[in-house]
Amino acid sequence: MTSSELHVVVPAGGSGTRLWPLSRAGNPKFLHALTGTDRSLLQATFDRLTPLAPATNLLVVTGTAHAAGVARQLPDLPDRNILVEPFARDSCAAIALAAAVIERRNPGGVMASFAADHLITDTAEFAHTVAKAVEGARDGYLMTIGITPTRPETGYGYLRCSEIARRSVIQRVLEFKEKPSLEVATRYIESGNYLWNASMFVWRTDVFLAELAARRPDVADPISRIADAWGTDHQEDVLAELWPTVPKVAVEYAVMEPAAEEGKVATVPGDFGWSDIGDFETVVRLLGTDIGEGGRSFTSGPADARAVVVDGSDVIVVPAGGRLVATLGVRDLIVVDTADAVLVCDRDRAQDIKRLTEILRDRGDAEYL
Repeated sequence: MTSSELHVVVPAGGSGTRLWPLSRAGNPKFLHALTGTDRSLLQATFDRLTPLAPATNLLVVTGTAHAAGVARQLPDLPDRNILVEPFARDSCAAIALAAAVIERRNPGGVMASFAADHLITDTAEFAHTVAKAVEGARDGYLMTIGITPTRPETGYGYLRCSEIARRSVIQRVLEFKEKPSLEVATRYIESGNYLWNASMFVWRTDVFLAELAARRPDVADPISRIADAWGTDHQEDVLAELWPTVPKVAVEYAVMEPAAEEGKVATVPGDFGWSDIGDFETVVRLLGTDIGEGGRSFTSGPADARAVVVDGSDVIVVPAGGRLVATLGVRDLIVVDTADAVLVCDRDRAQDIKRLTEILRDRGDAEYL
């Protein structure tokens, strides 16, 4: 398949709540330079995808609050390729809308979907893996690229494969597994038959839309009508009428899990230095610098932001507020300083930072989100 035949979709939504207060609803993590360079995660995603498909074949699905930021960061992306959701309806609606628009522009085209906020270090291996997934998609499979696990991770879902995962080998996905306990995750890794689910999908648009229509007509029907009106004078009216009726559901639940039970889902292992940059532990492990005396620091904010750790142990400092942050004699802490909010968190609770954002929302403190 030539690059001009592949269509790529980048869902760019969510606020990265586990990176609060650095990541906010109005300035989510995919717009931040969490890449080790001055390029944002979204721009880095664009950089690695445009060698696979031209910008004319790349669509970004995003919300109204982020559309201007996406356009500003991706000046080479055609305006008509930014699909704006009035509000989030989870991954199935976003991906289905993109698939339906692509189907009307290029019937039977192959579409690949990759999140805007993931980091990949080996772009050559990534391109090779995508090419293998495209082969499976052309054969009619709903393909997913599973990530070769490097540790028994409890924060990810898993794919159970039909055989031990091997590079470049397409094989069936038997089932999708929810986030496991550490004991279960360890068994998964030892078996060799499990991959991390990174929500990377490749399929023919007509195949996916047919599966969606058969399994979730409550999603497929309004999305089809919206796509019919897309790019016309009626787009906004139809979108305003129908988008609120689309159920909130993840594409895994709506299509991929039931399709896997019928042998319609396959995978190819990916081993290309993937990370979802999901929390401060990950950010600082990959991109942080050692500041001595038990501290590591990272900032994508002001160039003069500084951190000092004295007599510390396993301290993470993110000085994004433009001022010095200093700690003395503390251990196992995450400290994040921004212009209007400061987070101090036990490192063992890094995955629970999302709970703070939920509490703030319940309290009516939305201006901090």
